[in-house]
Amino acid sequence: MILVNRILELLFPRKCVLCSRLLARDETDLCGSCRADAPICQDTSRPIAYLDQWTSVWYYEDHVRDSLLRYKFGGMEHYAKSYGRMLAMKIYEMHLPVTCVTWAPISSRRRLRRGYDQAELLAKAVAKELGLNAVRTLKKVRHNAAQSSITKADRRRANVMGVYGIQNAEQVTGASILLIDDILTTGATISECAKTLRLSGASRVYGATVATGKTQKNR
Repeated sequence: MILVNRILELLFPRKCVLCSRLLARDETDLCGSCRADAPICQDTSRPIAYLDQWTSVWYYEDHVRDSLLRYKFGGMEHYAKSYGRMLAMKIYEMHLPVTCVTWAPISSRRRLRRGYDQAELLAKAVAKELGLNAVRTLKKVRHNAAQSSITKADRRRANVMGVYGIQNAEQVTGASILLIDDILTTGATISECAKTLRLSGASRVYGATVATGKTQKNR
């Protein structure tokens, strides 16, 4: 097994999930430079409608932005395991009383084109780390324009309004749910998902993303 692992390392060397540098043998997920200098999210006090609390690992800038773009659009789906480990650590430190993990789903059309749902992979990775179940509670009831193509906050809110429905309603009623997505910018998507869960009987909804945009106060 040791020999097999060494051969695999030679054929597929491990790289930093943020900057893509080769990792040293004693490094996991991040190189030493990124572990020290990545823009750690320090302020999650901004209220997001329908969320009891939320957290992110990093701010969406520099290597973090490049990494997430590779993850979403460059086929780097294996990043989910690394992101999941780091996001799980943030969540664990918050001692949230969650009973299940779910995610903000993409449309079937977008999933077919991309080949995977990036938020679903994240949710499953986080759930595994926390020893919880990842449950599909939401579905996209209509395809809408990508949020990344819209800049104004009010237009982003309008773009996601009413696009989510409930799946597995029995898993939602009375549940304390951890809602996972990849990026939080204006909060429109995660807020709309949380609203749908709340209206279907969730007792609490907590949000967690890999990265968030900086507000003016943070700049």
